[in-house]
Amino acid sequence: MDERGFRQFLKKAGKKPHVVDGLVRGVETAVAHFTTTHQTGLDEVTPPLLQAYGELLPRKEAKAQMRALGLYYKFVGNERLAKVAGQIREAGIAQTRRTFKLAEFRGVNQADVAKLAAQGIVTVEEMLAAGKTPQERQQLAEQTGIASETILELVKLSDLARLGAVRAVRARLYYEAGLDTPDKFVGWDPEALRQKLIDFVAKTGFDGIAPLPKELRHAIADAEKLPKIVRY
Repeated sequence: MDERGFRQFLKKAGKKPHVVDGLVRGVETAVAHFTTTHQTGLDEVTPPLLQAYGELLPRKEAKAQMRALGLYYKFVGNERLAKVAGQIREAGIAQTRRTFKLAEFRGVNQADVAKLAAQGIVTVEEMLAAGKTPQERQQLAEQTGIASETILELVKLSDLARLGAVRAVRARLYYEAGLDTPDKFVGWDPEALRQKLIDFVAKTGFDGIAPLPKELRHAIADAEKLPKIVRY
C-alpha cells in the first residue's frame, strides 16, 4: 500500500488527521488478512473475496473496514472494487437501521396510511418497492382509492428517508422546501443549502429548525452515492 499517497489523498478529501489514521489502519488490517489468509494483494482481491471478508467481521467493524477499503480503491482508481465495498457497507448500515413506518412521517393522512397498511405497505421500504414507477403508483392509487398525488408524496418522503438520519421531521422539511427527491441535494454547498432552509423556515413558519452544516454534508454525500430506485 502506498501509505503516503493514500494519506495525501484522504487529506485532500478533507479528512481530519485522526480519521486518516483510522482509515489507514483499516486498510492495513485488510492487507494483513488477504496477505496471510489468501496470499493476495488488495488490488488482486475479487468481489466474492471482498464480500466474504465483510461477512467475517462484526457488523460495526465491517462498516468501518468497507469505508476504508472503498476510499482506498478510489485512491488507486479501482472503481469496480470501490463500488463493491460501498455496496457491502450500505447493506450493513441498512441492517442496523430501525424500520421506519409511513405513519411516523409528519403531516401524513393516517387514514391513507391505514389503507396502504391493508395492502401490506407499512414501512418506507415497502412503499418504495410498491411505488417505484409511475405505472405502479397509478395502480396503487386505483387499488386503494388514495389520490395519486398522495401516493407520489409518500414515495418521495420514503426516498428522502434513505438519506442517513432523515426521518419524520427532516423528510417533511426537505419535501416542503422543494428538496423532494435525493437527487435535488446533489451539487449543493452545505452552507448555502442550510441558508435556503433557514429562509424557508422563517418565511413559512415551519415547525422545526434547519439542519446544521454537518448533517447537510452527510445528506449531500449520501445523495451523490445512492442508487436511483424510483422513476419519477
